[in-house]
Amino acid sequence: MVEIRHISNEADLAASFPVMKELRPHLTDSATYVVQVMHQHTQGYRLLAAWRDGTIVGLAGYRLQDNLIYGRFVYVDDLIVSTSLHGSGIGEQLLSAARQQAVAAQCTHFVLDTGLGNALAQRFYFRQGLLARGMHFVEALAQP
Repeated sequence: MVEIRHISNEADLAASFPVMKELRPHLTDSATYVVQVMHQHTQGYRLLAAWRDGTIVGLAGYRLQDNLIYGRFVYVDDLIVSTSLHGSGIGEQLLSAARQQAVAAQCTHFVLDTGLGNALAQRFYFRQGLLARGMHFVEALAQP
């Protein structure tokens, strides 16, 4: 059985690092990750985790935002399930939990981005009712 709940302390945040690193391999170490997520938390970022047998196996990071395109919306920054559990329904549960946060906050939209080459994720998002409505353009301004 899987339990979905927000990460609420630094120990759980540190324990989520191996799963997040699967999605964000550029992350170098747990301590830097914890500091970064804590900083993002001050900007409204929240991290839902899927626990299975006491271990974090999936994550959904999101934030509440407002803009002229969507009005009030939830933006999903990160969605990852441990590779060994792909197809288990955990991703759907995490996405549903984040969507519930958007509904509770009376958002008009639920938004996320995925890479153009990530066909498996795109198919998953279509099955979850998310439709492609644009392209995301990026310019790197400095080296991290």
